[in-house]
Amino acid sequence: MPILRYRVSMFLLWIFVAYVLLLLIVRVFERRMIFFPDYPGRFEGDWHPQALAPEDVWLTSADGTKLHCWWVSEPNAKFTFLAFHGNASNIANRAATYEFLRNTPANILALEYRGYGHSEGKPSEAGINLDAEAAYQYLVNERQLDPKSIISFGQSLGTAVATHLAANRVVGGVILEAPFPSAARVASRVYWFLPGLSLLIHGQLDTESNLRKIAAPILIVHCVHDPVIPFQFGQQVYTSAHAPKQFVQINGSCHEEASLTDPIQYRSALQSFLGSLTAAR
Repeated sequence: MPILRYRVSMFLLWIFVAYVLLLLIVRVFERRMIFFPDYPGRFEGDWHPQALAPEDVWLTSADGTKLHCWWVSEPNAKFTFLAFHGNASNIANRAATYEFLRNTPANILALEYRGYGHSEGKPSEAGINLDAEAAYQYLVNERQLDPKSIISFGQSLGTAVATHLAANRVVGGVILEAPFPSAARVASRVYWFLPGLSLLIHGQLDTESNLRKIAAPILIVHCVHDPVIPFQFGQQVYTSAHAPKQFVQINGSCHEEASLTDPIQYRSALQSFLGSLTAAR
């Protein structure tokens, strides 16, 4: 019996050690598990959409990384959307969303994170936040826009970027489409078979923490049947946000396609939200 107990104890010890090593390996390759700039294709999509007619803008982030953006102007715009897209692919695949936003009417600066599309570098949380700062400074310094006219707009992964920017810079409002509380919450759901993984990325892409620092009005949009970010995550983010805040529930199955799934409801909520910002200025 003592020998059997010893062997069982050693077996369990080796399992524990192997699992810890697995978690450490996952941590080493963490960036590849969070960011997907090459899926399904880094450069796929129409880079010269006639309906949108974007102007190519090149920025330099604080660490020297060269970034590509689209500037879409609208003569009657009162606001400018600083747009942070979701994970995977690029801004070219979001042209329909930007066309929807432009028709609000509004200007748009669509940022391409480092490592995505035509931007240089490799993505990381710190890096994409630097990129967001560079895009914000471009609007304020080069376009000479009133910070209160800038709307920090994020989709999916971009909601973490949008909230981080709004927590540290003056903006007129924040719009989050398919947000999530934190990377740890997403990891615990996606990688449920790796208990303890969420502890390794605790504090990363922490939308909830940044929301507590935001005083600007917030609009949250989430599809009921979101196949990527659960609808309940959007509700949790809404609960964590300070007032004034609004929540728009889009019935149907969609992720970053809420404006295409129900454009009438989305446009009505968007114009009402921007109208409230205009009245408050």
